[in-house]
Amino acid sequence: MYTLLIPSLSNTHNDRESQWNWTMEKRRAERAEQQRIRSEKDKERQARREAERLRKEDADAQKKAEDDAKKKSALTNMGSGYSGHLQKAEQKRGKKQTEREKKKKILAERRKPLSIDHLSDDKLREKAKELWESMHNLESDKFDCLERLNRQKYEVISLRNRIDELQKHSKKGAASRRRK
Repeated sequence: MYTLLIPSLSNTHNDRESQWNWTMEKRRAERAEQQRIRSEKDKERQARREAERLRKEDADAQKKAEDDAKKKSALTNMGSGYSGHLQKAEQKRGKKQTEREKKKKILAERRKPLSIDHLSDDKLREKAKELWESMHNLESDKFDCLERLNRQKYEVISLRNRIDELQKHSKKGAASRRRK
């Protein structure tokens, strides 16, 4: 009796396993199909986006070209006086730019690179003291220049006042001589 039951159980087990394998293969095939469809849709979407981007770029380039053409025609209609003004403005901008470049160059020459990574504590203190002394010297030079400037301003004002006084007296003297 036992021999009959065992083969029948194994047959049902094999049938279930084969059915399970078949459903798994079916599900895998469905997933593969879904992924294929999804990837096709993604490719189509990317192609549409790319086409839209290219269309926008073309439209922007065309609009820019039209604007440039309008500006050129407006400038030619304004006459040569306005273009001369534009050239002067460009020269001023160029001059300012060269001044900035000179300033940057001078500052780059004055500014020394500070490499303190490899220094010990004593060397760091020494470097800090050196930097403080150089800063102190610069501040004292600045103070001296400001004092000299203030003194020169005072001298200019006092000389102008003296000139005004002399001119007033010379006018009065000339008018009194005419009366006599």
